[in-house]
Amino acid sequence: MGTGTALTAHQLIGLLVDPGSFRTWDEPADPHPADPGYRASLARARARTGLDEAVLTGTGLIGGRPVALVASEFGFLGGSIGVGTAERITRAVERATAERLPLLALPVSGGTRMQEGSAAFLCMLRITAAVQAHRAAGLPYLTYLRNPTMGGVFASWGTLGQLVFAEPGARLGFLGPRVYEELRGVELPADVQRAETLAERGLVDAVVPPEELREVVRRSLAVLTSAPSPLSTASTTPLYGENPGDNAGGNAGENVSTYTSGETAPEPHAPTDAWDSVRRTRRPDRPGTRELLRRTATELVLLDAPGGRAGALVRALAILGGQPVLVVGQERGTPDHERPFTAADLRAVRRSARLAEQLGLPLLTVVDTAGAELSAQAELDGVAVEIAHCLTTLLALRTPVLAVLLGQGSGGGALALLPADRVIAAEHAWLAPLPPEGASAIVHRDGAHAAELARAQGIGAGDLARVGLVDEVVPERPDAADEPDTFCERLGAAAAAALGLLAAVPEAERFAARADRHRRLGDPRSR
Repeated sequence: MGTGTALTAHQLIGLLVDPGSFRTWDEPADPHPADPGYRASLARARARTGLDEAVLTGTGLIGGRPVALVASEFGFLGGSIGVGTAERITRAVERATAERLPLLALPVSGGTRMQEGSAAFLCMLRITAAVQAHRAAGLPYLTYLRNPTMGGVFASWGTLGQLVFAEPGARLGFLGPRVYEELRGVELPADVQRAETLAERGLVDAVVPPEELREVVRRSLAVLTSAPSPLSTASTTPLYGENPGDNAGGNAGENVSTYTSGETAPEPHAPTDAWDSVRRTRRPDRPGTRELLRRTATELVLLDAPGGRAGALVRALAILGGQPVLVVGQERGTPDHERPFTAADLRAVRRSARLAEQLGLPLLTVVDTAGAELSAQAELDGVAVEIAHCLTTLLALRTPVLAVLLGQGSGGGALALLPADRVIAAEHAWLAPLPPEGASAIVHRDGAHAAELARAQGIGAGDLARVGLVDEVVPERPDAADEPDTFCERLGAAAAAALGLLAAVPEAERFAARADRHRRLGDPRSR
């Protein structure tokens, strides 16, 4: 990791905004500190950078959309924050709030300006208060942490973005390595404060090279500032009222399917066999969450999650059929690469859910997992406690929640993402307390009865509709892996329609219906 970002504030803004669109908000600063050494340092910083302070603020267009910008300048006393710097940042945040502009902060800083002591340090509260007011007004606040972002900046406004992006290889942390070594007597491991390390732990949403940042911000704002499309007619299942499970037999009777408008219903076929569905959902070529999003979203920003791209959690901003949405989904494992759902993944789900609520976006959860992590470390990490907290977070969420049961639905790892206003299931999707082999081991002390138990336990999509979980079953013809394009299109259309329906329901009504829905779950007599 280097000592400072390679781009100046002006250069980075030039990469981001539409040509010629940046307009500064800054008024001339001319402080005269009493200390002659400090005065000389300020004079040299001005001469070296051409700026009068360690921050540049203003507004510009990104893809034609007005955006307020706050960009630190590392060449000006290491981007440190003095009282004058803080006042400039605070005024910019307040103006962005007053003009209802999304705000992009681009910090790079060693932290508080030591020459100004506690007065400058306390200004982190001033900036944070302004940022909080901006967020409370329902306005997007994004941050891009550059190399390095340290100390009070990192511990306040730098990491308060609803989305936090970071420069590759950037050093990001609370305490600088020299200070750490002086205070603790040992060196700080080099990778601890690396942007990529923080992203793997769910503390940074994405690591983005500067030259790609414009497009990531453009896409993010396209989702965050998008209004839902008018109601789609793609779904034939009512939101509340008629029971989708009334004619649902699944393994026990008729097969339940919903077709999008304009489609020709396929020829009738035999009811779905639960054990056959289990085996189909384990096909390595079956479309997963990322593939579903890539094939259906018109705007897509894939965010980092614990474990990176090799982990079990998928987080994204997307527009599906005109509906803006925040997505948390599971990427199932393969025989060669297990992806257990971890406690860190579950904490990231809760953070994402709270973010969706704050931004007024619906939350889309996608379930496709062989289960939560089973290990001694998982027990110590509190995976079961995190499942419980996920359940309460989603049940209490004020924003619409749509769950998609895409494939495997095993155990508490699946259950954690299922509290929702509405649930859509792929035809071969299933939900069970354990994989059928595990259930067989408990009941029969061997795995030989897995198929028998799969059929007896009512784990298929049709059975789940009968007991009130699933509202709509999206057909597979005969298997999502055999028709990935059309299946993803079909499922994406159903999700978009459901999101449109949910958005049209007043919050109080939707919240009451959610409570009633979950009160009745599991009992077919209450349907």
